[in-house]
Amino acid sequence: MKVLGIGNAIVDVLCKVSDEFLKKNLLTKSTMKLVDEIEFKNLLSLVKIEETISGGSVANSIVGLSQLQNKVGFIGKISDDRLGKKYEEGLIKENVKYLYAKKKESLSTGTCLILITPDSERTMCTFLGTAGKIDENDIDPPVIKNSEIIFLEGYLWDEGKPKKAFEKAIFYAKKVAMSLSDLFCVERHKKEFLNLVKNKLDLVFANEQEILSLTSTESLEVALNFIKQIKKKVIITRGDKGSISINNGEVTECLAKTDLNVVDLTGAGDLFASGYLHGYIHNFSEKDCLLKATEMSSKIIQKIGARI
Repeated sequence: MKVLGIGNAIVDVLCKVSDEFLKKNLLTKSTMKLVDEIEFKNLLSLVKIEETISGGSVANSIVGLSQLQNKVGFIGKISDDRLGKKYEEGLIKENVKYLYAKKKESLSTGTCLILITPDSERTMCTFLGTAGKIDENDIDPPVIKNSEIIFLEGYLWDEGKPKKAFEKAIFYAKKVAMSLSDLFCVERHKKEFLNLVKNKLDLVFANEQEILSLTSTESLEVALNFIKQIKKKVIITRGDKGSISINNGEVTECLAKTDLNVVDLTGAGDLFASGYLHGYIHNFSEKDCLLKATEMSSKIIQKIGARI
């Protein structure tokens, strides 16, 4: 395979809400909050569902790569329940090789409530369910070795079994790409993420907030200088300010597309990563990788959901 994704297998439930709804339920706009099953069901009872679709950050990127005619696969833990079957069907329909044999688990398949406010920002409340229980037994070394690059998500990193699965995948991989996933995620695991970026990863995706947090600065220039010094390939998304790639100290910038009918920012970073990785595995120039990434993210933000 060209790219093998390993991440949280999550079914997305999309709903439109007001800013007041977020305040009333003590939610921070544009972030992801982990919730237990009781809180999830409580929130779900207060909203109207617009759409239900297979999701998960890296899984969305892998589907984008498949739509660009790349041979790809995905590993993510689900249960043999209604949502688990829906999840698996969603990947198979998109020609993604799903490399996990589902079975009845004690926890249900993971679900993410995506709350879309009138400004198109999305705020996520995630009940990980069995997705958060992935372990090293779910990682098959020959599958990892037969992939040109593996793509991991920061959301997956957690102490205990998920961390061991992560480390096992990195050990057997030829090349490793990772998304930092979320500001709160970076703040929780800053020391470990810094170690990964410096010593284990070949390619890192982050938004501006995440990279500033990782490098403990409020200055993008300081963050860029840090990345130049460690000589790593890091791609930073900046919303309507475009994107930046730092490759071995060389900085490439790309403008965002304008005059778009933005309806939902869900999946913007995921599809940006799929476009960039498509260019990367096909030896595009750095600028063309960013242009392809921008094209993919521009498409997804003009529709509801994280799948084109």
